Amino acid sequence: MKIRKGDRVQVLSGKDRGKTGTVTRSLPERGKVIVDGVNIAKKHQKPTSQTNTGGIIDKEMPIPASNVAIICNSCGKPTRIGYRFEPDGTKVRVCRKCEGDLA
Repeated sequence: MKIRKGDRVQVLSGKDRGKTGTVTRSLPERGKVIVDGVNIAKKHQKPTSQTNTGGIIDKEMPIPASNVAIICNSCGKPTRIGYRFEPDGTKVRVCRKCEGDLA
């Protein structure tokens, strides 16, 4: 999967289309990512101890990785990800639009 934790992404489809956020967790075995502030669900939580209170909490749910596009650092637009090999042999992710590094 090309999207990693810490990437800034924009949602391409679904109820949160157009929202941007940072990937807080990547789930490559399921092909999904969890984005901060996107795909919020209400969860009914039971109190587990005296310090933990119960109630309805907001939880960020996974979204398919194909429904998000990474935002390029240099051109600032959502783009696809490509790869380039540096002369020293390292593999670097690059923007498909401007060929800038995505770091």
